Amino acid sequence: MVPTATSLRIGARVRAERKSRGLVVLDLAEQMKEAAPERVRRRLPSSRDLERTIRAHESGKRGIGPRYRILYARTFGIDEDELFPEFVPPPPTVEGEDPATARTGAHTPDEGDEMRRRAAIQFLAALSAGVAVPPGTLETVLSGIDDAIGRPVDLAEWEAIVHEYGHLLLTRPVGSLVDGLTSDIVAVGQLLKRHEATDDVPGLLRVSAGLSGLLAIGLGDIGRHHEARIARRTAQRAADACGDRDLQVWVRGRAAQDVLWAGRPNHVVITLADDAIEIADGTPSSGLARAHSARAFVAADQGDAAGAEEALNAMKRTFDQIPDGGTDQSALMFRETQLRWAEGYAHTRTGDRRAEAALEQALAIYPPSVAGATLNLHIIQAARLVKERDIDAGLHHAITTLQAYHRPLSVAANKLVNQVLHALPEQARSLPAAREFRELASSRTALA
Repeated sequence: MVPTATSLRIGARVRAERKSRGLVVLDLAEQMKEAAPERVRRRLPSSRDLERTIRAHESGKRGIGPRYRILYARTFGIDEDELFPEFVPPPPTVEGEDPATARTGAHTPDEGDEMRRRAAIQFLAALSAGVAVPPGTLETVLSGIDDAIGRPVDLAEWEAIVHEYGHLLLTRPVGSLVDGLTSDIVAVGQLLKRHEATDDVPGLLRVSAGLSGLLAIGLGDIGRHHEARIARRTAQRAADACGDRDLQVWVRGRAAQDVLWAGRPNHVVITLADDAIEIADGTPSSGLARAHSARAFVAADQGDAAGAEEALNAMKRTFDQIPDGGTDQSALMFRETQLRWAEGYAHTRTGDRRAEAALEQALAIYPPSVAGATLNLHIIQAARLVKERDIDAGLHHAITTLQAYHRPLSVAANKLVNQVLHALPEQARSLPAAREFRELASSRTALA
């Protein structure tokens, strides 16, 4: 089944309910079997088969039939009509209403009021069910007020929203901001249509580029690479259209890093990085530093120590020229934390003895709230120990790191985990500690 907008929305709602309870898919499968009446439980598939069914539901690739809707509602403790409002029968046609009008949605004098009323019901149903509000719903509810006052554009507020998302992406669980970013992108798109002939367009395009670029990061973190690529391309087009060079460079520089973690071919990473470097034309920015770091990562992964060092030096020169913007952490910024992280990763991959100091420096300056980056640093430390043939210490460090981390792993973290496992000598890959580490990582994958 090809996912539809409705199946994707319903799947996302089920996934959000599961994750809000801290459950992996197999946990939910077992709880659903426990919640089912005995006569239903006997006809349910095994927990592993049910796990696959849940994954298909959450990805939108399989519709959720009545039996499973009831099971989800019982397991989550939510009324079925609230959890799945799409399946609530529509109210009967009002006496005297033209059936054709009801079917086609033909315009009537109070259509706007009726649209807002339905949006309000949808909004309240989502809130009461504790699921994501569909994009544009609240904007529709408030549209009457906005229309009355002309819906002014507050670009400063929108810029602040972009920067807030940039900070939250580093501090919140992976994938948790996708719904909010999507809703805000819808809202900005509506503003662009309404103000397409005004001086607000460049500013709105700049906001659109920032939100779309951040959405691409969020989608990439949870392995939705196709959707991330679409968002990334939109961000590039919007950045190019608004003419903000630093933003154009950031969109491409950050994308170069992200596609590397997504496992795209090296030439794709280098093309994005080189585009960012060319557009920057020597002007220092966070995006330019990220582009150089992406080149360093590619070289390091290929065992090219000289190439990695050259790119790291270019990254450091850029960093030294970036105006001091403080110490706040954001996906839009490039701070010393990112600098030391990049050095620690590249040096670990090339076997450079400077890796240990760089990793320790990075861990010392990262704030505790940036849990994902700190986790990744610890996994890189484990990889360094394994590469130095301190197998027991490396696996112990990797295991205790994951045991203390109670969030889903990002795609980047999963790649780092695999690097630890691949660094193990053949005879060490069957060790109990290696199996435990592999199972821990699998249970915390963001794709679960």
